[in-house]
Amino acid sequence: MRSKFKWILTCILAFTLQLSFAQEKTVSGVVSDESGALPGVNIKVKGAKKGIQTDLDGKFSISVNQGGELEFSFVGYETQVMKVGASNKLNIKLQRGIILEDVVVNTGYDRKSTKPKSVIAGTTITSETLKNRPNVSFIQSLQGNSPGLVINTNSGSPGSANIDVTIRGLGSINSDTTPLYVIDGVPANGVVFRSINSSDIESITVLRDAIATSIYGNRGANGVILVKTKTGKFDSKQSFSYSVTTGTNELQEDHYGIANSQQLLTIERSASTGAGFGANPNVNNADGVVLTDAQINAFKSVDYRKVFFNVGTTTNHNLSFTFGGKNVSNFSSISYMDQEGIVPTTNFKRFTFRTNTTARTSDEKLVINSSFTAAFSRRYQLVQESNSGTTASINNNTIQNPLQGVFTALPYLDLNQYDTANGQNLFNQIGTNFNDGNSAYVLLNVLTPNNLPNRINELKILGNISATYNISKAFSFTSKLGIDLTSSERTNARAPWSYLAIAVRETNGLTYGGLEQRVNSRDFSITSINSLTYTKKFKEKHSLDVSVFSEFARYLLSSSAQRHNGLNLQTYAFGAGTGWMPNDNANFPNNAPTVSGSQAIAGTFSYFGTIAYDFDSRFGFEGIVRRDASYRFIDEYKWGTFWSIGARWNIDKEDFMKNSPFSMLKLRFSYGTQGNQNLGYAGIGGNAIYTSNNLVRDLVASGIGYDNNGGLFTSQIPNNTLQWEEQVMTNIGIDFEVFKNRLSGNIDVYRRQTNKLLNNINISAVVGNGTTMSGNNGTLRNDGIELLLRYKLIKDAKNVKLTLNFNTTYNHGYYYDIERTVVGGSEIRENGARIGEYYMVPYVGVNPATGNLLFLDSKGSYTESPTTNDLRRTGKSYAPAVTGGFGFNFDYSGFFVDAQFSYAYDVWAWDNNLNMLYNPASIGQQNKSADLLNAWSPTNTQSSVPSLFANNYSLGTDLSDIFLRDASFLRMKNVMLGYNVNPSFLAKTFIKSVKIFAQLENYLTWTKWKGFDPEVTTWGNYPLPKTTSFGLNLEF
Repeated sequence: MRSKFKWILTCILAFTLQLSFAQEKTVSGVVSDESGALPGVNIKVKGAKKGIQTDLDGKFSISVNQGGELEFSFVGYETQVMKVGASNKLNIKLQRGIILEDVVVNTGYDRKSTKPKSVIAGTTITSETLKNRPNVSFIQSLQGNSPGLVINTNSGSPGSANIDVTIRGLGSINSDTTPLYVIDGVPANGVVFRSINSSDIESITVLRDAIATSIYGNRGANGVILVKTKTGKFDSKQSFSYSVTTGTNELQEDHYGIANSQQLLTIERSASTGAGFGANPNVNNADGVVLTDAQINAFKSVDYRKVFFNVGTTTNHNLSFTFGGKNVSNFSSISYMDQEGIVPTTNFKRFTFRTNTTARTSDEKLVINSSFTAAFSRRYQLVQESNSGTTASINNNTIQNPLQGVFTALPYLDLNQYDTANGQNLFNQIGTNFNDGNSAYVLLNVLTPNNLPNRINELKILGNISATYNISKAFSFTSKLGIDLTSSERTNARAPWSYLAIAVRETNGLTYGGLEQRVNSRDFSITSINSLTYTKKFKEKHSLDVSVFSEFARYLLSSSAQRHNGLNLQTYAFGAGTGWMPNDNANFPNNAPTVSGSQAIAGTFSYFGTIAYDFDSRFGFEGIVRRDASYRFIDEYKWGTFWSIGARWNIDKEDFMKNSPFSMLKLRFSYGTQGNQNLGYAGIGGNAIYTSNNLVRDLVASGIGYDNNGGLFTSQIPNNTLQWEEQVMTNIGIDFEVFKNRLSGNIDVYRRQTNKLLNNINISAVVGNGTTMSGNNGTLRNDGIELLLRYKLIKDAKNVKLTLNFNTTYNHGYYYDIERTVVGGSEIRENGARIGEYYMVPYVGVNPATGNLLFLDSKGSYTESPTTNDLRRTGKSYAPAVTGGFGFNFDYSGFFVDAQFSYAYDVWAWDNNLNMLYNPASIGQQNKSADLLNAWSPTNTQSSVPSLFANNYSLGTDLSDIFLRDASFLRMKNVMLGYNVNPSFLAKTFIKSVKIFAQLENYLTWTKWKGFDPEVTTWGNYPLPKTTSFGLNLEF
């Protein structure tokens, strides 16, 4: 009987085991997108740890139970979950994601979270937004793609780093306001803008709130931008890709309505005085008689836009290679970019090389990552622009800056009258009378190649290596070392044969003219980061992640400069070191060279910890505490402790949400503090770590005093109580996905408050060095709301997809607690005032009785003679109140149209070009606006244009808001039209995919601003060009 029972039990067990095996099956297929197969797609069995990746051809094979679910995810694409049916074949087509990252959220220091479990306010932008764009800097391609992120390109000069980036408003008034850039986990200098090839970037994440940025301590006080570059994939075949983009760059249009020859000569004639002579001799004929209408009409007009500017070309080549073995993977790329500027003497060339390698042991306990980037660039800029392009404005000398001269040059000049290419001949013909209407001739000589060259060679090296050792299932240790080196050499000259060199030589009675200057700088930093992480899941519903970190950073900056006056006309060659006349104090004292140098060393040390807890994917909590030590302060204030907390509630996981249309509904909250040690503005692209190092120490300088005796004096009063600026940020946000992820987005409300502002505080004049000193005083706030939406308007139609995206930010930045009102130029700082608010006298129009300018005084009455007592807050600021962007992505059977727009509202700027074009004082020497034809006169008393003889014009430009203009804009940032060749056409070739496209960049702008570019409002700065380009992408 017992034997029979054993036999029956054996049969039952065998049958059960056979049934179990029968339920598990192998499913295979191909994962693709509209372009073809997708390698490296992550495939997981839901509810299990099992997972694989697709191979180079997008193929996969995985064992799964029938009725189970497979999750397909890939960076830049929407995650899809498919239920396994009776078939063993499963082909998946993923849809692109343009802005939202649906798989992994990067939260800093290589920490990652999923979107449902993330507590941060952050936006991830994928490679689809960046690649193939014609911009030198990837930063320019981010504009309009993330809420809270404001990007203002202050110079469109090829290769310029003059890009102003802020996140959630300006957090300081005298300190650095630039976000921290982190490349593959290692902080990098902002000059990296022009050194990174956009095609190498996999994703960029913009971190905005305290729980996202406080882990970076004082360096993250202004927000953090994480850049993740592409890597290889394990178990994938080798793959090559090549892309080429070529196009043209053109000058934007202005709307000043500058006068042509007939209009200007008529204006000059109207402004003539005395015996009937005009303001300019050109108005009169040889007999001294004012020109008649017929004589005026006979003049031709020169269009200086065509004379001073050209259509430049842009070409960009990229070649990349990737492969992955079982335990080693690599991504490598090389690129070459050549961009010509709209000014003939400006251009940029760049060569980049990048290689990223990942290796692991067979048991996957040790993983090593390395990344190396080398970029060499050479650019030629207008001679007034600095090495990094950080000057607020290039020199506004109308005889050296074509961006200024295009508005001032007289249109009735005969440009063939003089030999402008030959400096000596031009000097013989006009002498030093370059301001008497001759600026166009001088500018033509300046724009002649090699007359005023300004060349910058730059080498950029970024590298890091990291090792992660999985000590156990719960513990892992990571060590990372990163370097950032920028080495540059700037050489600029005033060639001895140029007109300007000859004019300076003759004016000062020198034997030799010309000058050459060389500036060498090297900025090197090394960062070491170590971390220990504990990860554990308890009773299936509880997850805990705890990490401790230490970070040490060392910065070294050295620079040297040499300048030499006096160059030999016969032997001089630019940059060759030849032709420098020797120093001879007896005969040629002006040939003495000047040499200078500097060196700075700085460092920071930090240790910090993080904790993250999750309960059943419904509730989550994160906390960060960080201690930073700064060399800037005395020992008592050296250390700063900063912290943040964040929490979330996944409302969609609750039982009462089971039948709701929400696939995700999450409420987030964060609060935290941060410090700012960068007490001083380093300039865009500069390194604030080196600025204002001695604010807590006496500075003594030497000088010449009474009876020519030397002496010493205190040039700076120290403040040993100076300490960290402190920032407190509060954020409440909602993330949602609704209607089967057809509509998704987030809303955030925040307050960013900076306390202990680095500001001027009052001291007694008895001290002997002014009445103020640097100290901690005051508070400013940025209150705002952010909205990001993504809507799949057409999702399920065959071969048709249309996705819309929109984001907007309202930010109100204002002074909250300032001890004393400060007026600097036309800006005021006082409690309640907007950050960057203009402080001016209101201009109300033209006095119909006199033609003079009319203003509103402090009592509300009209006056022609305003004083500083009539100044008041305008409510208008250079900081925009509303910014954002919107766009769409349309696909139909391989054809696609992608468009992105950006906008800024309630932003104001002083228009100095308009001031110059209206100013009657320079009639006869400079061109004017055609509006002056309608200037007030006794027979035209209702004109809105002041009289050409108004005697209070200077009061208007010195005190009033007459030329304070609205610089709000809506810009078509990029539109791309293209076609992805159907993979079936390529089936019998070695080519995997082909993409052809055409695009427009910065091509259309709607604005009230009259200048070339509402983003580049500084007088005489280089505007962004509008670009047309065509491209081809190939994958093998």
